Parts: sequence; C-alpha cells; structure tokens
Amino acid sequence: MEARSWWLLLSGVLLRPRLACGLLCGSVGEISCRSGVAIASKPVAVRVVTAVLFYDPLCLRPYDTQTLQQQALGGTEATVVRIADALGALVAQHNRKAAAGRYLPPTRDPSIGCVVVNRDSRALPAVRELYPNARVFLWLHDRMRPGSRRARWLASTAGLLRALDVRIICVSDTQREAVEATLRRIEVDDHVRACTIYNAVEDSLQPDGSPVDERKLVFLSSPNKGLRFALDAFREMRRRMPDLRLVVGNPGYKAGERAPIDGAEYLGPQPQRRMHTEVRTALCTFAPNFVIPETFGLVFAESKALGTPVLTFDCGAAREVIGDDRQLLPVRTGHRVYEMLLGGCPSRRRAVPARIAASIGLFDDLCDRIRLWRSGQRPVPTPDPRFRLSVVARRWREVLSL
Repeated sequence: MEARSWWLLLSGVLLRPRLACGLLCGSVGEISCRSGVAIASKPVAVRVVTAVLFYDPLCLRPYDTQTLQQQALGGTEATVVRIADALGALVAQHNRKAAAGRYLPPTRDPSIGCVVVNRDSRALPAVRELYPNARVFLWLHDRMRPGSRRARWLASTAGLLRALDVRIICVSDTQREAVEATLRRIEVDDHVRACTIYNAVEDSLQPDGSPVDERKLVFLSSPNKGLRFALDAFREMRRRMPDLRLVVGNPGYKAGERAPIDGAEYLGPQPQRRMHTEVRTALCTFAPNFVIPETFGLVFAESKALGTPVLTFDCGAAREVIGDDRQLLPVRTGHRVYEMLLGGCPSRRRAVPARIAASIGLFDDLCDRIRLWRSGQRPVPTPDPRFRLSVVARRWREVLSL
C-alpha cells in the first residue's frame, strides 16, 4: 500500500503541522508534514498521545512563558505556565487575540483530547463547544466553602459537572476537603471526584548561601492577603526593634497601598526572580495573613525552597505546606475582631487603632517570634520534594493519563 494511503487509513484524521509533533511518537521510520498532512515515509508503529490544553476563562490579561520570566505574575498564572510548559501542553486564554507559541486564542478544535479549565466551572458550556471530544478537568485554586460565592458558581454548573464526568483538581488536601463538602452539598459527589496536585516550585530553586540580613522582613503576597494587618504589626515591631525594615512586593494583579511607614520599602510589582532575590537575604517571609487563608501558598513553598522561614498564622493550608510549628502562630479572637472592625480602613488611618491594639498585646506573638529568630534561633527550612516541578509534573501525567 502506498505510504500516504497507509497512513491516512491508520490515523483516520488529518493532523495540522503544529499538532503533529505533540500527537505522534514513532518507534520505527520517519514522519514528515507537507501541506498540512502527516505522511509516513515507511510503515511506522505509532502511539497516539492525547493533546492537552489548559483553558483560562478568568485571567485579567494574557500571559505566557515570557511573562513569567520578565514581569510580575500571580501565583495561579505562574503555576499554569510552569505545568503547561512541563507537559508541553497548549494554553488558551479567554482574552488572548493572537497566538504566542503554544499560548492561543480560544478556537474550536475537536482534536483536543483533554482540557483543564482553570478556576471557574461557569466556562464549561464554552469548553464543551470549543473542544467537543475532550475529557474535562476543573483546576480549582481558590477557597470553596459550602455556600460561598465560588461554591455557588460550582452549583450553577452541577448538571454539566455530572454530564461531562468532570474531575476536580485541588492544590492542597486542605482545600480539597472543603471542595468535597461542596460537592456533597450540591449532590454531584457520586459522579464528580476531586484529587490533590500541589502547585510547583522550579527544581532549581534552592538555597545559595546568600548572607541573611536579620533586620529585613519581606511581604510578597497580593495586598488583599493581609498587607494592612502586616503593616500594623510592623509598626509595633519597629517600635520595639527600631532597626527592622519591611520590603513589600506585589504579584501585580491588585493595586497595593504605599502607606508612609518608617522602615517600609515598597517595590511594587516585580518578576518572581527579583522577589526570590529579596527572600534569600531576609530574616523571614513575613505573612501574617488570616484575612484570606491560602489554599496552597506559593510564597510559602518558594520561601521554603530558598531556605527562608515564613512567619504566618496557622490557617488555610499553611500547616500542610510549611509543616513547622516554629513558623506558625495561632489566630486569636482578638485578631479577628480587630480586622473585622478595621478591615476596610486604609493603612494611613490605622496607626492609632494599631497602637491601641498593641497596648493590649495583639501583636506580641509576632514581635516575640521575630526577636527569638534574631537571637539565633531562626529556623532554616530546606526544599520540599513534594513541590518540585518534576514531581508535580509526573503527578499531572498520572491524573491526565498521559
């Protein structure tokens, strides 16, 4: 049989050149692409590999590998880039107008065999139309308490979750427990299963022996994750330890405050490489956040990989990711009452309430822990193999059956 005819009978499809390399692995012979048709020069043993696509329906602006390397980028988007690149997967973004390598505008493509929807199940109707032959996964990054706004998003698509037999991917066991409670509440848990795949840290991220400045703290999370409380606490810490300084970075997707506080330095949005440089030389990553508990906390995992301890509250996935009591403090009723009363107040107006709160000991735990670490009892964490990109990518291949 003529080679061209043999190949077409074997595949039953015409492969576009951009997908041929991703879909075909030949053990014998060669495959070339001419005029959009894959042609075997001689009979080959071919293994068909599912084409994987990550679909982001919520990103504020398009992003890709170059964005991660050169610009500020949120933890969710950074993780999408790392995992998609590790898997050689395509990425479609709802607001992308032009292709950039594997990063594409949404286009109907029946050849896609597996779609991972990022964050929002309300995109499922569009995904079903765009990728009609794909198995569908839903990758959740946010808190999902039963009855919450995001739980209502999930409930609004309960029928499609069941019809498409969607599998949900969570970023921690802590988050997964809440997601499974929501699935039970909306009565789809008999069809829809959830599993955990941790967010990834580059394998190359590790301590490099940089000297530690015991006067320096860093806050590198989104400002809505407790920055105002952190600044209030820092005011009091600096009152007791006048040489302390706080370096504040921002992943860039929310505007941060720049309250004029002695010792506070505001970097603004920065690429992750610059953030890592700041973390390496800090006494600790200062993350006293209980306002929006982390479902994973990439800043926790990256600080751990860099050999820098984190000082945070024991809520969300902090204990699961950090795994060290020395870096965790209890959230007290006073903390919650204080933030409930002042949560909407900008930092420039919180100095007097913060001073009153300090007088009754609200920030004592944080101050005492920093003083202890400065006295020579600072923990020295090491990279956690659970979060290595190579390990996490292998777990993704298992879950996606690649």
